[in-house]
Amino acid sequence: MIDLYPDETCTTAASLFQNAEWNVVPEGLEHRTSGYFIARDVIAMRRGDLWEWPLHLAEKTWCRALPFREAFFAALNVFGVARDAGLASSFATGFGLKVGSGTTKAADDFVMLRDVLRPKTPKSGATRKRNPALEGRGTGRRSGMPAQQRTMEAAPQHATL
Repeated sequence: MIDLYPDETCTTAASLFQNAEWNVVPEGLEHRTSGYFIARDVIAMRRGDLWEWPLHLAEKTWCRALPFREAFFAALNVFGVARDAGLASSFATGFGLKVGSGTTKAADDFVMLRDVLRPKTPKSGATRKRNPALEGRGTGRRSGMPAQQRTMEAAPQHATL
């Protein structure tokens, strides 16, 4: 057993904000289980008009949108970083938008960018739904009328000015 003297103990910085998955500490933003860390001095990094971290963390399978968004906004407030329109666009681009029923969703109702770029393969035995309105379509033109047969002679062309 190794004895530690009081001046040798490791102390962790006090958390300025925390939720179930993230801590905002004076040095930056830290994921509680993975230890992923975003330093305070790079939290406002950009990719053109978009913010780096929402785009980057949307690629991580372990990162959930709502806890990260909440912690990221808290970090911006604590560190005095101004928000702009690009921030909302960055979250929408990275994590997707909240969606209604009928679309594959993550646990927190966001469609993840990784699922849009690399859709999941259909489960075995799954059949593709067909649109019954398209079943009775004829083979003619869109108006339902068959195309007139062309003759060898061209019809005279008239123009009115």
